[in-house]
Amino acid sequence: MRILLTGATGFVGGALFECLQQIPETSVRAVLRRRDDSPTDIDSIQIPDISAETDWRIALSEVDCVIHAAARVHVMQDTAESPLVEFRRVNVGGTLNLARQAASLGVKRFVFVSSVKVNGEGTMPGKPFYADDPSSPLDPYAISKYEAETGLRKIERETGMEVVILRPPLVYGPGVKANFLRLMDLAQKGLPLPLGLVSNRRSVVFVGNLVSAIMVCLKHPGAAGETFLVSDGGDVSTPDLIRKVASAMGRKATFLPVPLGLLRALGSLLGKRAEIERLSSSLCVDSVKIRKVLDWQAPYTLDQGIQETVDWYLGQG
Repeated sequence: MRILLTGATGFVGGALFECLQQIPETSVRAVLRRRDDSPTDIDSIQIPDISAETDWRIALSEVDCVIHAAARVHVMQDTAESPLVEFRRVNVGGTLNLARQAASLGVKRFVFVSSVKVNGEGTMPGKPFYADDPSSPLDPYAISKYEAETGLRKIERETGMEVVILRPPLVYGPGVKANFLRLMDLAQKGLPLPLGLVSNRRSVVFVGNLVSAIMVCLKHPGAAGETFLVSDGGDVSTPDLIRKVASAMGRKATFLPVPLGLLRALGSLLGKRAEIERLSSSLCVDSVKIRKVLDWQAPYTLDQGIQETVDWYLGQG
């Protein structure tokens, strides 16, 4: 089997690439934005920009399956004049252009790494998102992922190319950036955090578990045409997550009992309201579907994933 992997130098794509290289009778062609992104002894092709105009013919030559992990990702302070236009250019136009060319060249299966943000921004405690729930994307990134998913299903119906969609929640692991990296910074500093009264629930997924799920979706006949939510399998509050990270560092996390209303008010005054909402709100997913339909089990527990992530973090100095 020959696989084309986009986003091969990204956080998730890099872990996927390493895994794919170890599988017998499988070859992987990595899509790189720059030639200097990777060693010269691997099968790779340079695609500087992903859009509706990108020519994929050479990259897709003799390819059986595509894993599309590249995307314009959500950023806190977007400098684009119109974020939605830019998200659509890459995440919608770029994705659907790749899928159409893949189908026309005989690619059998297209695995799309989407986002739980397609489901919505949060859940009530005890009421997780399910894979087949109605979509409710709110921000430009989520809207672009939803529109890409919708377009992929149309291409699937028209061409017969099998499409599999995965929607992960917060992904963490060695090489992680953004929110989880900031959380580890907080845990390492050991300062008292004003989160003592936060009792939310969050689903997360270790990058090794996400890679495992993608690998199953690549080959399992039951994955064709399906959308899956994937997580480590247990939800955790933000304070408990920080406690686990601190413990893996050999530290102890301490929290101040600040009322949630006051915490949000302070966040608004400091321009950090969105960050406070993420730290204090709930977002849970039910990953029973992928476990039942594909007989998939997460190879790493939450504690194992956190320990591997912390070991990497501490190794970075």
